[in-house]
Amino acid sequence: MRPTKMTKTLLAMLFAFALVAAACGSDAADDAADDAGADSAATDTTDAADDAAGDDDAMEDSDEEAMEDDASDDEAMEDEAMEDDAMAEGFPVTIAHDGGETTIEAAPSRIVSLSPTATEMLFAIGAGDQVVAADSFSNYPAEAPTTELSGFEPSLEAIAAEDPDLVVLSFDTGEIASGLADIGVPTLVFGSAFSIDDVYRQIAEFGIATGHIDEAAAVNAEIRTGIDEVVSSVELSDTPVRVYHELDDTFYSASSNSFIGALYALLGVENIADEADTDGFGFPQLSPEYLLEADPEVIIFTDQVGYSADDIAARPGWDAITAVANGNVVQVNADVASRWGPRIVEFLETVAAELTKVPASS
Repeated sequence: MRPTKMTKTLLAMLFAFALVAAACGSDAADDAADDAGADSAATDTTDAADDAAGDDDAMEDSDEEAMEDDASDDEAMEDEAMEDDAMAEGFPVTIAHDGGETTIEAAPSRIVSLSPTATEMLFAIGAGDQVVAADSFSNYPAEAPTTELSGFEPSLEAIAAEDPDLVVLSFDTGEIASGLADIGVPTLVFGSAFSIDDVYRQIAEFGIATGHIDEAAAVNAEIRTGIDEVVSSVELSDTPVRVYHELDDTFYSASSNSFIGALYALLGVENIADEADTDGFGFPQLSPEYLLEADPEVIIFTDQVGYSADDIAARPGWDAITAVANGNVVQVNADVASRWGPRIVEFLETVAAELTKVPASS
């Protein structure tokens, strides 16, 4: 490190003091005293020089740290600017959805989501900061901007009050999308998925619509990996486990023609609702007699119905059902079970864990 001006001055004083001391006195005692004084003064001066140099080092280190902090801040700002630029690239885009095709001219920054599943997807792909309002049922993730907006009875005025530049719906009454189009707001309509491919497609489309294509691809890859891991963990037998998914106490169920049923099919189970779904609707209503005869080995219901596994077991004649007799009646989170977003892997894990509890001889 180059010496500063202060350090140079102190060193010059030290050299001058040494020369004066060498020229003074002639006898040994005086020389010794002078030498001692010179040594003491030299030591004091050296210490002062060292202290000054240390102060200079500290000042320079502080300056360097400040410069590094500034550089880090600059890099962060540059990275953010690059991300913004990258998001802006590729627009306009045209998205195919359940309501037709919609062109989005620029990366949206004020998204209103009136679909809990869409809200989960948007946050999963990194577009959460672009969501300014979500419907009253968008309770996940915790940072979702949940409002009083209704996804079932959407209000054009209430939506417009959020000043959106993109609106996402789970269904369209025929008036909302057209009304928003009249005021220049693009709308995407993504209804319930019917297959795993529908999930991947919707996530990918949201990635394109929001400028998060790579992030959406990463989420889809993660879901695929998660599903593969769960499926591979289930040991399939020659006799598939009989499963009954109960939607309510009037015995509506989900067959393999529904999205929930498609998830069960991945695990190789026998969905007892399939035989009753003669029209392929996906949600047949079963009867108590049908259920007793089908004798499910696993019964799955959600925490949205307002009753418990004990209530199910107490139904007349249900103590003879294998699932009830063996305690294989499990309650699952309704949101996880009903939404076709990134948490489908969590649902599959719950079902797979329950399948392992079924006795092999049942």
